[in-house]
Amino acid sequence: MLADRSIRLFHLPFSFMLPQKVASERGYFREEGLAVDLVERDRRDVEVKYIPAAETLTGEYDVDLYPICKWESIRRTWTMGDGRIVANGTFASLPYTVFTRPESDVETPTDLADVPVGVNRRTGQEYTARKALEEHIPADEVDLVGCGMPTDRLQALYEGRVDAVTLIDPHSTLADHLGFRRLLEYDNHMGIVGGDAIDRDLLEAFLRAYGRAVEDINADPDAFRGTYLEMLEADAAVAPDLFDDVDVDAVREEITVPQYEVPEPVDREELDEHLAWMQDRGLIDESASIDDIVAPL
Repeated sequence: MLADRSIRLFHLPFSFMLPQKVASERGYFREEGLAVDLVERDRRDVEVKYIPAAETLTGEYDVDLYPICKWESIRRTWTMGDGRIVANGTFASLPYTVFTRPESDVETPTDLADVPVGVNRRTGQEYTARKALEEHIPADEVDLVGCGMPTDRLQALYEGRVDAVTLIDPHSTLADHLGFRRLLEYDNHMGIVGGDAIDRDLLEAFLRAYGRAVEDINADPDAFRGTYLEMLEADAAVAPDLFDDVDVDAVREEITVPQYEVPEPVDREELDEHLAWMQDRGLIDESASIDDIVAPL
């Protein structure tokens, strides 16, 4: 076991990262010899995206580990030099869903050709959404527009500023209760990026603690409903008008805690394929090298 290694761990207050918070609160990191400082931002201070676009987490925020969408982890490590990827995975049975308004002419995913779809740019959603949409429409007809955080995307759809948006639970369930229609579901893929202080022993200790939290949640999901639903309650304070026309208790009752998975040490070959996909579409520089993106653990 490690001897009280101190790490600053960035936390995303979203549904797919619940095990990270549970591992911290239950002392699983501490039992692995990790003195974890969970770095969080006040949701009320976040206007567009939770992970800052112009600042490095491993630099300006002095973070040692941070979770982020797999494709954005590739872009961020290469273009910003913000650490290197140490792990990746699906993380949870929580698919993204593309929603449209009930009166929209968009009936199927193929109708989304040249239709603006609201995402949160620079979070990775633009890559996962693009990859999913390309299975139904030509790549040059994918039109993604930045609409911000989940409540911002819901507001944009509600006000008719876009014809479709991507969402993940618990906001997908809220969208159902607001009367929006589901068009398409696709998997959510995540990565974990580490700074210079992360070595193999520390990563393995982190993953063991994370795995214990996953086992706890999957064994008794209802025991974690309160923590899981805190995300929805926080957004009710940020965007109260979205909740005016729904039965919030009914939304809460319908939401279920998903099954979680443990991230795995980084799959270099898989990420190299994703890098090539991004380069083919001009989403990242042609000179980007997997050697500078993946940590040599």
